[in-house]
Amino acid sequence: MDAGLHHLQGTAAHLTVVALGSNLGDRRAHLAYAVSRLETLLERLRVSPFIESAFVGDPSLGPQPSYLNGVVVGSSRSDPATLLRELHAIERARGRTRPHAQAPRTLDLDLILMGNLTVRTPEVVIPHPRFRERRFVLEPLAAVAPDLVDPMSGRTVRELLAVLDEVDQPLPSRPSTLHSPGPREAM
Repeated sequence: MDAGLHHLQGTAAHLTVVALGSNLGDRRAHLAYAVSRLETLLERLRVSPFIESAFVGDPSLGPQPSYLNGVVVGSSRSDPATLLRELHAIERARGRTRPHAQAPRTLDLDLILMGNLTVRTPEVVIPHPRFRERRFVLEPLAAVAPDLVDPMSGRTVRELLAVLDEVDQPLPSRPSTLHSPGPREAM
């Protein structure tokens, strides 16, 4: 591990954003499990509403079930590589396999942001390179942290979402009826 990243553990806490998604099995149960596990990894956890979204990817893979997506925002003292390993362990606990990059999944957890950190290693890339283009990340994130600033672009989540609205991205999403309305603080 990069010595520059290792020193983060146990020191300053970083505002951390993790995106959650599921399109196989009991999607709501998979996301609820992830939130309960993330409550042990992140402090002061805020959970977005969940939204339904269509598969975004290679159409040659054929149709896929729709996703249930959301985000959590909390504070982490872990280094990015350690946190990412923990996220992968949570995915595996729910039966996540990785036969190919855009395969359907029981649970998908993406590390989106960690404060103002920018990390580019073979294992970890922060900020997530495509989150600015993904309504299924920005829309739930705007519900719990609209003024959070992307360290790369300098734009707030609200502004990034407005850019998507201007471009009219074809990412259909609608609020899910499978969740309680509005953001909440995790207990």
